[in-house]
Amino acid sequence: MKNLRKLLILCLSALMLIITNPIEAAEYDLTLHHFYAPSEPSHTEVLVPWAREVEERTNGRVKIVIAPGMSLGGKPKDLTAQVRSGQVDLIWTVNGYSGKEFLRTEVFELPFVHTNDPVATNLAMREMFETDLKEDYQGMEVMFLHATQGHAFQSNGYGIHKPEDLLGKRARTPSRTGAWTLEELGADPISVPVKNIPQTIQRKVATTVMLPFTANPLLKLNQYITHMTEGHEQTRFGTVVFQVSMNQQRWNSLPDDIQKAFQMASDERILRRAGQVWHEDEKRGLDLMLKFKRKHIVLSEEETEAFRLQLEPVVERWIDEVSKDGIDGKALVTKARKLIAKHSQQ
Repeated sequence: MKNLRKLLILCLSALMLIITNPIEAAEYDLTLHHFYAPSEPSHTEVLVPWAREVEERTNGRVKIVIAPGMSLGGKPKDLTAQVRSGQVDLIWTVNGYSGKEFLRTEVFELPFVHTNDPVATNLAMREMFETDLKEDYQGMEVMFLHATQGHAFQSNGYGIHKPEDLLGKRARTPSRTGAWTLEELGADPISVPVKNIPQTIQRKVATTVMLPFTANPLLKLNQYITHMTEGHEQTRFGTVVFQVSMNQQRWNSLPDDIQKAFQMASDERILRRAGQVWHEDEKRGLDLMLKFKRKHIVLSEEETEAFRLQLEPVVERWIDEVSKDGIDGKALVTKARKLIAKHSQQ
């Protein structure tokens, strides 16, 4: 009986030691909130490896818990407010969901600024960040920015071969510059969350969506889309910019060596990884559609040029719009195009 009592005391003592002194407990517990599904490659192949690298570089002093699917509450458009207020430590979100917050960075979302190479666009944004884009991100510390492969036109019941094919059609867009693109093509733009795209098409609220192919498997768009259009050499008609950002006060509270670990994990490698993941995942989305005999339209060089000429007024409209906020939009467009071209050749 005495031996049993001693054993119980030892077990309880060990348990209390573990509770009061957890093994390798993190000094900095951080939460990263986003809207995407946890099964998608951007989560599993970009965000998770990035978070694990930060943890490894800090020898476990940092622990990052990733909360996908808006599981901490709110809507995707709320994510930037959540991180600025400190409700969450980190976010991954689409800039355009927050309206006009990121005016300077919008330059990369314009049609025919980004064309077909997300790695090149990611590297161009990095090169421009400190001098040209940083002012957009008050109240947050940006870890990195990245783009998608870009918007294809995906439609139900008709193919898109020329700008006039969208005349009078209702089409879904993810951003205000996307809405301008559709307006210039004579379409009627609407904005709905990604998760609502299937029912939007099914109910014929819209018959075209601007969307990368990578979203097709998740949304089961093979059930709703009949035609997919992209330009010559995978040219797209705009894109969206994603950000991974931390609350500024939270960032400022971290010691230099922890900040350094975040910076090292957020270097050029993650930009290349993010771009490659989006680029490669397009094939998965396209293959699904082809399996179900959906029509894949690839425009000729001349047909693509017709869209570029038709959409140049969107760029001019943006330049005029941001000039009201004292921003030299023309210089940003010129620089963005030049840097994307430079990095595309590497």
